[in-house]
Amino acid sequence: MSWGTELWDQFDNLDKHTQWGIDFLERYSKFVKERLDIEQAYAKQLRNLVKKYCPKRSKEEEPRFTTCLSFYSVMNELNDYAGQREVVAEEMAHKVYGELMKYSQDLKAERKHHLQEGRKAQQHLDQCWKLMDNSKRKFERECKEAEKSQITYDRLDNDINATKSEVEKAKSQFYTRTRMADESKNEYAAQLQNFNAEQWKHFNNAIPHIFKNLQDMDERRTVKLGETYRSFAEAERRVIPIVSKCLEGMVSAAKAVDMRRDSVIVVESFKSGFEPPADFPFEDFSQNLSRTGSDGTISNTPKGDRDHDRDRDGAPGSRPDPKHPMSRTKNKLWLFGKKPKSPSSLPPSPPSSSSSSPSSSSSRPRSAAHIFPPSRFRTDLVSHYLSEKKTTVPRTPQNSRGLTRGIFASITRRRILGDCVCVCVCVCAPSLEDFSHLPPEQRRKRLQQRIDELSKELQKEIDQRDALNKMKDVYEKNPQMGDPTSLQPKISETICNMEKLRSEIHKNETWLSEVEGKQSSRGDRRHSADNHHHTPQGRESNPVAQFTQDLFS
Repeated sequence: MSWGTELWDQFDNLDKHTQWGIDFLERYSKFVKERLDIEQAYAKQLRNLVKKYCPKRSKEEEPRFTTCLSFYSVMNELNDYAGQREVVAEEMAHKVYGELMKYSQDLKAERKHHLQEGRKAQQHLDQCWKLMDNSKRKFERECKEAEKSQITYDRLDNDINATKSEVEKAKSQFYTRTRMADESKNEYAAQLQNFNAEQWKHFNNAIPHIFKNLQDMDERRTVKLGETYRSFAEAERRVIPIVSKCLEGMVSAAKAVDMRRDSVIVVESFKSGFEPPADFPFEDFSQNLSRTGSDGTISNTPKGDRDHDRDRDGAPGSRPDPKHPMSRTKNKLWLFGKKPKSPSSLPPSPPSSSSSSPSSSSSRPRSAAHIFPPSRFRTDLVSHYLSEKKTTVPRTPQNSRGLTRGIFASITRRRILGDCVCVCVCVCAPSLEDFSHLPPEQRRKRLQQRIDELSKELQKEIDQRDALNKMKDVYEKNPQMGDPTSLQPKISETICNMEKLRSEIHKNETWLSEVEGKQSSRGDRRHSADNHHHTPQGRESNPVAQFTQDLFS
């Protein structure tokens, strides 16, 4: 259907409809603008979120746990997803919103032009109608005047009292009015014919053409809206494959979480390489007491008096058997600088139900927390203090036992100052080049890491030396390309760097082999200790001596 033929008399309604179409187009443009603003804000917030939870890290702080690696993979995929949202916003801004705004301006100008043409045609038709109406009114007026003059002429012509001049004057006026009426009639007929022709042209040519243009304009607007709807959806659909890959990457990162691997990493990160402490020895506090041979009762006579009586009787004083386990324990060096107090010098313990007899109280072993307080005596403290002793004390005892006694005695003396003294010892200990301040396992890993880094640097220097030698050969074959002697200083410097790196690698490998040898020896000793774990009661088992022996082995 054509607006020109079906809506020939609906110019005002078509004016309102086309204006509504442009308003709707601008409303949709506003919708797209708000949508792309939302996409941009969403992408920006996602990037800020990723930046907040993925701060810049140094090489040493790189995550190793699978949960952390997977989380950062998810963050990277989310960052890519935010980039795709930005792509959607850009597509909507250029291919939808930009085109809509431009087309809206063109549509307004075209509509204005067509409506102006319609108004001009309507004004021309109105002018023709005015001319025709004026000629019609003039013709009607002239006819009425002619009728009046005819009536006057007839009245005077029949009046016997009227003079001849009056009759002639009325007759002349009647003829004049009749002639003017005829002229008005002809003019009215011409104007009417012209108006009808212009009206036919208006409603059959001008208005249909103008309305057809308005119809085409409105249809193009409709098609454009459909295209922008599709472009709006295509902007979203184009990024779906990449968004799907991002989501698949997140799923793959979730599948990469491995609890066993994380557990192994925890072990590798915190394993010290030390051996667990051995069993505590039995401490017999009843060795100063003696039993009678007759009834097995305990004698209250002091040991000094008994020896005096024996000497007085001529019997030699009894000497402790060196093979006796308690005698060996007594003769052992006390690592904390003081011998244990005798039961007589110890303060009386509070009475309890479990300590009703002396034998039960004396046979009860001390707890590990009482001997080694966890917050003040740790293996890492001993390692730090040993490293400090190695670097600051010029003279060392001739045997490791004396050195150990001095260390443990000094640590014990420092314990009276509180935990702050131990913390200061640990913090102020220097970071040694051979990482001897670290536990064995961590030291081995750090040495291996340094060896790998030095090997990479050495390989770079080797590659640089080979490249310089090749360039030197090219210069020797083609002197016009360069002077071969100009490369000799650089080659010498590279060779010197290689020697330094090899020396560093050899030094670190020596330290590494030393650590690995110690660890293997500790493993053998631990295996042997596991095989002979159930030892006789009198056999000595001192974990502190074993620990210090491992430190100095």
